[in-house]
Amino acid sequence: MNNRRNFIKTAAVASVAVALQSFTGKPKEESINDLTKKINKPIVLSTWNFGLQANEAAWEILKNKGRALDAVEAGVKIPEGDPKERSVGYGGRPDRDGHVTLDACIMDEQANIGAVACLENIKHPISVARAVMEKTPHVMLVGEGALQFAVAQGFKEENLLTEESEKEWKEWLKTSQYKPIANIENHDTIGMIALDADGNLSGACTTSGMAFKMRGRLGDSPIIGAGLFVDNEIGAATATGHGEEVIRISGCHLVVELMRQGKSPQKACEEAVSRIIKLTKNRNKDLKDIQVGFIALNKKGEYGSYCIQGGFNYAVYDDTGNRLIDANYFLK
Repeated sequence: MNNRRNFIKTAAVASVAVALQSFTGKPKEESINDLTKKINKPIVLSTWNFGLQANEAAWEILKNKGRALDAVEAGVKIPEGDPKERSVGYGGRPDRDGHVTLDACIMDEQANIGAVACLENIKHPISVARAVMEKTPHVMLVGEGALQFAVAQGFKEENLLTEESEKEWKEWLKTSQYKPIANIENHDTIGMIALDADGNLSGACTTSGMAFKMRGRLGDSPIIGAGLFVDNEIGAATATGHGEEVIRISGCHLVVELMRQGKSPQKACEEAVSRIIKLTKNRNKDLKDIQVGFIALNKKGEYGSYCIQGGFNYAVYDDTGNRLIDANYFLK
C-alpha cells in the first residue's frame, strides 16, 4: 500500500513539474545540464594530415575559451608558414609561369567575411583575408590590389618560391603536361572549422592552388560558399580537392543547407559528393581523375566527412584529444 501511495505521489510531483515547465517555458535544471553535456565543444576540424599540427595551434586558443575566429586563423597559419608543405603558403608549388599565388578566405559567426586571391609574396594570406574583412568595405581583394593592401597593412613581402618547388617546376616544364594527380597535386588546401566554448562557429581556408595551373586560375578555396561556409545557427563546412568541381555546386553552402534541412554532417557531405559525381558523369569525365572532400561540423559539435576516392583524411581535436581520421569515400 505504501508503495502505491509513493508511486501516486511521485507521479503527481512529476506532472506538476511538467505543467510548470510548460507554463514558464523553461526546462528543468536537469534538462539544461543534460543538453549542455550533449554539445561537443570546443572542437576543431581541419583537412589532411597537416591538420594535426594546425589543430594544436587552434586548440591552444579554444581550450582557454578563446574565439573560434582567432583559433582558425592561428591554426591554418601553421601550414602556411611551413616550407615543407608544397600546397599551402610558403613552399607551395607555382603556376606554370613559376609564380606562387595564394588564395584564402575567412568567415566568422556573424557572417563577416574576407578573402584574397592570386596574392603573391605574402606568407600568410589568411591574415590578409582577415584584414580585408575587418578593415575594408569589401569582401575580396585580388592580385596586385591584394598585394598593395597587404603591404599597406604592414605585411612583409618575401619570395615564396622555395628551392624544392622551383626544381620541381623546372622538371615539369620539360613536358608541361597538366594532369593533376588526385591526393597529391589535388592535396592543395587546408580548411579549418571550429566551434568554441561559447557555441560560436568560424572557418578558414587557404591554399597555393593546383600545381602548375594556368596563370590567374582560381579554385574554390577563397570563395565563400564554395570552399568555405559558416552559418552560426546551423553549422560550418570546408572543402578540398578539385576546386572547379566544388564551385560547380557551391559545395560548402550546399553542405550547410543540407544540415539546415536536418541532415547530419556526415549525410550532408555524402549528398554534396553525390551531386559532384552525378555532374561529372553527365559531362563524361572520369571520376578517377578527380578528388573532392568535404568536412562539416554542426552546432552540437557533431562532425562528418566524405570524398570521391580514398586517400583523403582530416584531423579532429576535442576534449578527447587530437586524431587523424580517414574519410569514407565513394570509389571503392
